[in-house]
Amino acid sequence: MRLFHATLAFPLALALVACGGDAETPEPQPTQSEAATDDNDADAMASNDPAPGETRAEQYPDSEERPTMQLQVVLDRLAFSPGVIDGKMGLSTRNAIEGFQMANDLEPTGEMNDETRAALAEYDNIAATRVVTIPEEFAVGRFEPIPDDPAEQAEMQRLGYESLDEKLAERFHTTVETLRMLNPGGRPAGADMLGASATQRFDDGEDVQSGASPRPTPSPSASPREEGDTENPDTPIFAAGQKIRVPNIGADFMDRRAELDDDWRSTLRMLGVGTEQPDAARIVVDESEKTLVAYDDSDKLIAMFTVTSGSSNDPLPIGDWKINGVAHNPPFAYDPDLFWDVPDSEQDQQLPPGPNGPVGVVWIDLSKEHYGIHGTSAPETIGRAQSHGCVRLTNWDAARLAEMVSGSTEVVFQK
Repeated sequence: MRLFHATLAFPLALALVACGGDAETPEPQPTQSEAATDDNDADAMASNDPAPGETRAEQYPDSEERPTMQLQVVLDRLAFSPGVIDGKMGLSTRNAIEGFQMANDLEPTGEMNDETRAALAEYDNIAATRVVTIPEEFAVGRFEPIPDDPAEQAEMQRLGYESLDEKLAERFHTTVETLRMLNPGGRPAGADMLGASATQRFDDGEDVQSGASPRPTPSPSASPREEGDTENPDTPIFAAGQKIRVPNIGADFMDRRAELDDDWRSTLRMLGVGTEQPDAARIVVDESEKTLVAYDDSDKLIAMFTVTSGSSNDPLPIGDWKINGVAHNPPFAYDPDLFWDVPDSEQDQQLPPGPNGPVGVVWIDLSKEHYGIHGTSAPETIGRAQSHGCVRLTNWDAARLAEMVSGSTEVVFQK
């Protein structure tokens, strides 16, 4: 990967190169129910949680309990990222559990035990999923396939999402496959348990249980697809006005007063990443553990993310580094000479920005030339596939980290 120029998050002229103690758990960020509506610039699909210690009947009960997904949702809110929220216990979720344990002075086993369950009990009122209505403004966009050929990518205006389904998956920190699982036949799991009359009102966009005014009725093109169509993984099944069940992610409060440029604010909102993040004084990337751990200026652990870092051909550069700058939604200059697995006969290309670009929505440039921390177009591969030497996270984790770091943040790469 090669040099490109981009606007930085703090003043610093920079050419970016893409490569080949006791601690307290950070408090969850305010949600819509905890903040004045006028102060929250999040989208209409933002979290709306019960107050601590309060229980709330689910308006649209799920068809089943999802304990692993509920655990992932809570850990994600607390900045101990499980990667993609899919209801499965894997490497990223175990890393997230270990991060929570370390932050709460528990034995860091990465496994659920009685002590960890007790420490998480205050979040038992956070549901695993919620039902949202897809807003028209979120569904509007230019969705088109991304070609494999860099030369063809260079002809595009933006390396955006290929479908609304993919955009929704990133918004709720999950995968398209998980969204389909939560919405069999294009309908929220549990919808068929409401009864015939209630189900009809549900399909018409009305608030079934509260008796509130009906929501706008989806257009025919926005209605759930027929059951047969949902079997094809390439057929989009979601559209504007449609109610769908999603992972109940939070920490998405968008402070209307935060000083952000409009494009970056839109990106954070689109990814369900809130503006209120703790400041990281030091981050440590551990190659063997496949983790990035962030600490504040009191050396308290404030976040942990699973990462992909380096390969046998492009190893992670072990050492201490500085952050030169942060580029939001950067373009990318593709140079075959910097990729061991690409023929040098290929031509250099200037690729447009976008979440499906080679570095996703963020590039955090390091003092080690040609190396950085960035997002990805394939979140399901984090912690599994190799990188070209850089540190790669999901787009939503990269965006969150970008709001934590600054030019004074120390960076340590270790084995």
